Amino acid sequence: MHRPLTSLEDSYHLVSAVGGGATLVCAIVFLLWLGKVRDNARSLSGRKPRYSDFWLYAGWLIPIVNLWIPRGIVADAHQDSAPGERLPRSLNVWWGLWLIGLLSGVGLMYGDDTDQLIVRAYTDLWMLLASDTAVIGAAVAGIFVVRAVSAVQLTGAGGVVQK
Repeated sequence: MHRPLTSLEDSYHLVSAVGGGATLVCAIVFLLWLGKVRDNARSLSGRKPRYSDFWLYAGWLIPIVNLWIPRGIVADAHQDSAPGERLPRSLNVWWGLWLIGLLSGVGLMYGDDTDQLIVRAYTDLWMLLASDTAVIGAAVAGIFVVRAVSAVQLTGAGGVVQK
């Protein structure tokens, strides 16, 4: 038998639903961008991408390979667009924070049901905050990655690339 939820617990469910929706929208927009920069990189370099079209999407979903393939796709797009130029530092910051958030969040979010997660929020809030902070940091660093890769493609193509 469950007790009635408190207003804080009700708010958690609302914030969680809104956050999930925003995450889905951001993921779709990012994947669309990634597909375009990958095509642009192919046009600029004349080389076939290292990872097939399948990995552009599946690389995020398949366990174990999702620890390196998505970063590799972005890195390849940058290197093919600006040969010899160093990768932006934001790429490794973004990916490192993403992995921290992913690995710390999996055990926190998916190992328990919602009621157990709410109990954890009352007892071990620091764990939830640390994971969320890493994901938010990854999102901010991701903005810099998008700007850096887009900028090298605009420079390399003289401003004539897919936007």
